[in-house]
Amino acid sequence: MKKIVSLLAVSALALGVLTGCNGGNSSTAADKSGALSNDGEKTVVKIGATATPHAEILAEIKDDLAEKGIELEIIEYADYQQINPALASKDIDANYFQHQPFLDTYNSEKGDELESIAVIHYEPFGIYPGKVDKIENLEEGSEILVPNDTTNGARALLLLEQEGIIKLKEGAELNATVNDIVENPKNVKIVEVDAAQIPRSLPDAAMAAINGNYALQAGFKVSEALAVEASDSIAAKTFGNVIAVRPEDKDNANIKAVVDALKSDKVKKFIEEKYEGGVVALF
Repeated sequence: MKKIVSLLAVSALALGVLTGCNGGNSSTAADKSGALSNDGEKTVVKIGATATPHAEILAEIKDDLAEKGIELEIIEYADYQQINPALASKDIDANYFQHQPFLDTYNSEKGDELESIAVIHYEPFGIYPGKVDKIENLEEGSEILVPNDTTNGARALLLLEQEGIIKLKEGAELNATVNDIVENPKNVKIVEVDAAQIPRSLPDAAMAAINGNYALQAGFKVSEALAVEASDSIAAKTFGNVIAVRPEDKDNANIKAVVDALKSDKVKKFIEEKYEGGVVALF
């Protein structure tokens, strides 16, 4: 009898060890391993995104991926500055919110090596009316709001140049700052404001150059803009929004499945119908 009890105890201990190891591996995979986690028979892919339009676009492919055994978990961030660090620290598997210059700047400043694996869409910058409803009606000394970050500030200045409001130093292009303005016929005042705050500040200014995503969140339509970036502009060719991953996941089959689902006719139609030119598919 004692021999039987001993055998049962050893068996129970072995089973407990096996179960404990399996549970530990599952938890690690789901949390910090960088490998994509499993939930039952489905593979879970966590993608960090800002709400508009990125999370909305991702939501369109959830059912399609579920049919392939992939559960897409969309993690929305109100502060986009948190999304690349979350990817680098393996809290998420990929992200979708930024263009390549922003990613390059992040990698340079933080010493990370995040990589883009696909370009999905482009959000054209627009000049939106505040107190003045036409560019030709700008008065001497009118205030124009632009984003205060380097990348988007340059885009805004290039758009103002496109419309003849200012002229920039030759060669400034995507590195342009207000210090590169060489002609300003109406002496407009360029007021630099946090990009996310510009829509709410617009009523106090003559007009503003606004990021596409912030214009969408504020309920603005491209059709209401006084001007938008030309389709052949340097900005249009540079600022496509990308899917970014850690280097070890650039060939991950599950993330590639997400990219394939995004680059579908269904998603292109959704973008065209929902955003009416405020978001442009690049596939």
